Amino acid sequence: MFMGAVANGLAIVIGGLLGLIFTFIPEPIKDSIMKIQALVIMTLGIQMVVQAEDIIVTLLSLIIGVVIGEVIRLEEQLNRFGHWMEFKLGDKHAGNLSQGFVSGTLVFIVGAMAIVGGLDAGLRGSNEVLYTKSIMDFFIAIVMTTTYGLGVIISGVPAFLYESGIIVSASQIARLIPEYILDQMILQVSATGGVILLAIGLNMLNVTQMRVGNMIPAIFTAMAMVYLLNIF
Repeated sequence: MFMGAVANGLAIVIGGLLGLIFTFIPEPIKDSIMKIQALVIMTLGIQMVVQAEDIIVTLLSLIIGVVIGEVIRLEEQLNRFGHWMEFKLGDKHAGNLSQGFVSGTLVFIVGAMAIVGGLDAGLRGSNEVLYTKSIMDFFIAIVMTTTYGLGVIISGVPAFLYESGIIVSASQIARLIPEYILDQMILQVSATGGVILLAIGLNMLNVTQMRVGNMIPAIFTAMAMVYLLNIF
């Protein structure tokens, strides 16, 4: 049941380790690679956003989610964990660990594939979606690690835990939520995640300095709003 989540976590770690090998690449080339990657991430985000059936729900989910993230200072907590890892590993080996950890975590967990794959594995025992996601994340991890370093590799852990949590919860979700609501949830989560990916891309291009870590609760807010709107 968990083979898809395991494969995804390992793909990120292995891809990241390969990325460390390529850290000798000259800075101008690494900068160009990072900008191309940012553009691709933004393109993926746009594709996800255009699927939104109700942009107002997307907007409200992001506003409520960001407020929650700001109140609990989620990005600060993630950065604190990253800095703790930097201290344990040593700056020489960690590089920009906290930024890599936060950015990598967001890139790998945001989006419909993680949710759809987790639900598919939990409900039907099929890991096909997660295997496909693993291949994509493998190459993303290689490129991200050349810029952000070890933090990207560590982000494979929360990606595995996130997907495993969805798999474990899948049977309970199916009992509580009708299939038509579940389909709407997936679309809305995809749209909300797309906006977050756009924010990540803009940050990578140094266009903005948004606290994207504080946007994570918006993903779960979107699920809750779709459920409540259908119930009431």
